[in-house]
Amino acid sequence: MTLFQLILLISAGTIFYLFFKQLFGGSYPKRGVDFEAQIPQDRIGGLTQLDKVFARPPAPTSRIDELMQIADTSAEQGDWLEVKKAMQSAQILDGKNTEVLRRLGVALLQMYDYGEAKRTFEAILEIDAQDDMAEASLANALHKLGEDDEAIVHHKRAIVLDGTYAPHYYNYANTLYDLGRRDEARELYQKALAIDPDLSAAKTMIEEIAA
Repeated sequence: MTLFQLILLISAGTIFYLFFKQLFGGSYPKRGVDFEAQIPQDRIGGLTQLDKVFARPPAPTSRIDELMQIADTSAEQGDWLEVKKAMQSAQILDGKNTEVLRRLGVALLQMYDYGEAKRTFEAILEIDAQDDMAEASLANALHKLGEDDEAIVHHKRAIVLDGTYAPHYYNYANTLYDLGRRDEARELYQKALAIDPDLSAAKTMIEEIAA
């Protein structure tokens, strides 16, 4: 054996000795122990809070909803011009929205613009022919315009659509009262009061007719 071969043999023996010592000595790297993620403890687990991360955000309020809210607040304050302006703005966004048209129509009635109110309530009925409130409001507008025969048709239509709503009878009675048909009016006031005993205006009109 030459000197060179002897050196190779010693080197190989040394390498095998170190390898088996590390293998059986348990000092080799273990996955998940020696190579732990170097993340501060106060940040670990933040992404597991799924209820917050993936919580559904609240639905945004639409511009039309905001305008209707403005209109309702203005109506409570008796500012019908502001109601009209808000609903005209909403109408630009959605001209077929019956709630927008209804608020606009009421504002127009309160501002004595009966012709425009009539057209507004007619527009609602073109969209929804079963809308009893639009029928009643159209009847009131027609009565103010002196179109009483048509007004009576729509008063009756409102009652057919909802015969349990006392104001429909009351409004119809008011039209008949204005036309001098007091006996018919009294019967309708009595029907309104029978449905809603708290409708004091109907009781007042009954007493006025009896006086």
